[in-house]
Amino acid sequence: MSNAITATGEKPLTPAMLRELSVRSDWQGLVRAASHYGVIVVVGALIWLVSSRYGIVWALPLVVVQGYFVAFLFMVVHETAHKTAFRNRALNLAFGHLSSFAVGLPYEYYCLFHWDHHRYTQDPKRDPELLSVPIPTSNTQLLIVYSGLRQVAFRVGLMLRHALTGNATSPWIPESKRHIVVMEARLHLAGYVALLLASVALHTMILLWVWVVPVIVGQLFLRPYLLAEHTGCDRTRSAFQNTRTTYTAMFVRWFAWNMPYHVEHHAYPSIPFHALPKLNRIVADQIVYRGPGYIAVTRQTWAWFRRARNGIESPIGSD
Repeated sequence: MSNAITATGEKPLTPAMLRELSVRSDWQGLVRAASHYGVIVVVGALIWLVSSRYGIVWALPLVVVQGYFVAFLFMVVHETAHKTAFRNRALNLAFGHLSSFAVGLPYEYYCLFHWDHHRYTQDPKRDPELLSVPIPTSNTQLLIVYSGLRQVAFRVGLMLRHALTGNATSPWIPESKRHIVVMEARLHLAGYVALLLASVALHTMILLWVWVVPVIVGQLFLRPYLLAEHTGCDRTRSAFQNTRTTYTAMFVRWFAWNMPYHVEHHAYPSIPFHALPKLNRIVADQIVYRGPGYIAVTRQTWAWFRRARNGIESPIGSD
């Protein structure tokens, strides 16, 4: 079954509509990327100014704010992985690799991981997101999942394994791509070591407070957002049933690159981020899971995990 077929067997878009919505734009991508990176630069400068004058304690609220924007660079990685952030392929690759380095998630590896996620969404035996997130067996484990700490540790450990052992044998990595994944992990590791050595040589901790700590703190915002995408949805091939669209504020949609329209993205992954609001107006009535904001959806996903832990639900969730 095509993932663009609704629960009632309809195809909401004609080929002409799909072609029109699939037009990519360098301008739209550059505006969104400039605003995203621009905010990070501004908040980072404020952290430096406040911490240098008054001490880092006074800058901690800004570090939390920075965490939101830095962690959500993951959305740049995601959109460029689909090559839909920009019309120009080189821009997709440039911003994809830059953003992946910023969030500690090697780009080529993620592209392979995410491709299989789209092919096997909500298949507990083949969806990489489900394979990497077993059902938590306690409230403590559930808190760790929602904190994002387990995913950060998983990313770091995986990158180190690829870089140091040359072993990249996950099911979603074709044999022909393993050397690329290993090389990329080694380049990332070399880059991080170089920045660490430079920071030590310059006797500065600025990167720690404007980048490293925010990446970790920002998972508190990013992880519940990502868990809203599929957790508790149906085990089916139709994106209109196995994925959730969450209606939220324009601010959140902007820095999430419109991915709260997630049913629309999974049904038509070739449609770029800037066309998803228009697509939503066309297909909204066909969407089974529509979230009324992330606070409400997080309550739903938390409850779903607790039921799944007790065997009440089938073990299907999302990363």
